[in-house]
Amino acid sequence: MERRRRSAYMDHAATTPTRPEAVEAMLPYFSERFGNPSSLYALAREAKEAVEEARGQVAAAIGARPEEVYFTSGGTEADNWAVKGVAAALRGKGDHIITSAIEHHAVLHPCRALERKGYRVTYLPVDEFGRVDPGTVEDAVTDRTILISVMAANNEIGTIQPVAAIGKVAHDHGILFHTDAVQAIGAFPVDVDGMGADLLALSAHKFGGPKGTGALYVRKGTRLETFMDGGAQERGRRAGTENVPGIVGLGRAIELAVAEMPRNSARIAAMRDRLIRGILDAVPDTRLNGHPTERLPNNVNVAFRYVEGESILLMLDALGVSASTGSACTSASLEPSHVLTACGLPPEHAHGSLRLTLGSGNTEDDVDYVLSVLPGVIERLRQMSPLGPGRA
Repeated sequence: MERRRRSAYMDHAATTPTRPEAVEAMLPYFSERFGNPSSLYALAREAKEAVEEARGQVAAAIGARPEEVYFTSGGTEADNWAVKGVAAALRGKGDHIITSAIEHHAVLHPCRALERKGYRVTYLPVDEFGRVDPGTVEDAVTDRTILISVMAANNEIGTIQPVAAIGKVAHDHGILFHTDAVQAIGAFPVDVDGMGADLLALSAHKFGGPKGTGALYVRKGTRLETFMDGGAQERGRRAGTENVPGIVGLGRAIELAVAEMPRNSARIAAMRDRLIRGILDAVPDTRLNGHPTERLPNNVNVAFRYVEGESILLMLDALGVSASTGSACTSASLEPSHVLTACGLPPEHAHGSLRLTLGSGNTEDDVDYVLSVLPGVIERLRQMSPLGPGRA
């Protein structure tokens, strides 16, 4: 195995480096502008104005009104608030929720928690590419359905969902529609009206902002139970002193991500396609996971037969390549990806998956490097595997 020569960060779906512009915008709010936005004096007003400016930046990025944006600790809180908040607010109207089998655990786990409290949840199947058929959404609707939650794009396989069509189904039946857009911001245009979204979750660190900060869009008039009790922050709907530096960084990062999206997405998609072609051409018994065209511009997810994903990661790490087998939130789990098994991949094949996700900092040289080392890694692991070709 060749020596480590260089590094290539290929795990931008897990997190992105905080942009220098976002860091620069944040710094004053750690020190000279450290006021609490809930106080009344000038120092506090500076912080309050910064929070409201960021609220406007987020709203502009997703086609919303500033007063419809609520800051959270991240995408997980935003998803939890949307699912549990609607369930609590509309319990008198119904007790049925529709979601997909491949949602992030930030949606699936709240749904399972609600099931333990007596709610009913339908987990929609997906096709081999991980797409939800809007027709199955329609078929699942009952007179007790209060929420439909389907992600904009999958974090593991990159498949983009037909959210506009799903949102139309929801609204045709008078049902609220929530979408987890954590992976979508900066990848393709996000417009809450075009999507038909009543609630939309996002997370700063997925598009060059700081970790620990996110937002939930709540369409005006949407009934939603308060998630955090305490003070009157976020117009009385989300208690707790605002993370002013993080919010400022989120605002600046989302502004830049949307402005640069057309150029960045095209360049990254070209590298993605070259990486996919190179891997499939060089490594036999390899399958592309996710939709071949309706996928995030940065996502490459492949399954290699006869090998185990964790071993691939360890060997790539020794060569300076940072990658993953799927969601960073489940990286310690020994279970096969629920996303891949829902797409029909046998567990033994799902265990051999590799996710490479590019970002604006990646170059063609990074693609060349990965293509130069990955085939050798797979070949060596297959030689060591008792399940290799001819030995299974």
